[in-house]
Amino acid sequence: MTTTLTPPTTGHLDDDAAGQAHFDQLIADDNRVEPTDWMPAAYRKTLVRQVSQHAHSEIIGMQPEANWITRAPSLKRKAILMAKVQDEAGHGLYLYSAAETLGTPRDELVDQLLSGKAKYSSIFNYPARTWADVGAIGWLVDGAAIANQVPLCRASYGPYGRSMVRICKEESFHQRQGWEILYELARGTAEQKQMAQEAINRFYGPALQMFGPPDDESPNSQQSMAWNIKRFSNDELRQRFVDMIVPQVEALGLSFEDPDLKWNEERGHYDFGELDWSEFKAVVRGNGPCNEQRLNHRRAAHDEGAWVREAAAAYARRQADQPVVDSALIA
Repeated sequence: MTTTLTPPTTGHLDDDAAGQAHFDQLIADDNRVEPTDWMPAAYRKTLVRQVSQHAHSEIIGMQPEANWITRAPSLKRKAILMAKVQDEAGHGLYLYSAAETLGTPRDELVDQLLSGKAKYSSIFNYPARTWADVGAIGWLVDGAAIANQVPLCRASYGPYGRSMVRICKEESFHQRQGWEILYELARGTAEQKQMAQEAINRFYGPALQMFGPPDDESPNSQQSMAWNIKRFSNDELRQRFVDMIVPQVEALGLSFEDPDLKWNEERGHYDFGELDWSEFKAVVRGNGPCNEQRLNHRRAAHDEGAWVREAAAAYARRQADQPVVDSALIA
């Protein structure tokens, strides 16, 4: 049962004290913080960073797969891939809307992305070299997104948590699409199976890095968990994901290129090898295979779409200037 708490409004200092108490109680009771609730500046800042980076990732993440729409091997595959890319655009819009409720205009968020000030998931700075890579992205990348995002459906900030519910439902379709591509390739010719294996080899490590750096190197993770924004640490989520995908890769008849990957009976989990965190940091700093290409493409698309934004703004202004007609008078 959700309890609605209304903080009292008195003097400025009293407001802050009452607001903090109200906020602390919401977190302690595992209730939702809404846009009209008082919240600490650090909580708001953390959410703007996390939600906007999530939105940026969805928008940039359209690129590696959209590049394959015209080259998908059948009309059916083209239609499915178009639907998937369209979903990613919608996810970005949901998340930008959620971020705007925290008081930061969308134009400012977009400017931060285009200027390179804001980051997005490092995984989208890797190229999709073959059709099998589209499958690996769907299965591994969207699978990692699901593992990370399902707990976010319970995020303490209401608009963020609610946006994640629909996003996760659509991501499950995306993962299934990727699995199906790899399944068909793995049961095709020897060359097709090898193509699928090579795609998995390329995306296995970067997909595990999607959960963020190790817990002892993640400055924001613990505080986000204390605020109930996150429910599990980076390492916990990574372990859950590995435990999930190992039986799946075995079902595909493929494998992960990780000599340290094995079941640990004592832990009740799979052990896996150390990831290349120096590569991860280089990609985050903008030195990945496709960082420059991805941002340049996004900037060009933003510039080319300026006339649409201007037309929409002009139409909105015109509608706002229209006189309001009482329907009762018309009747």
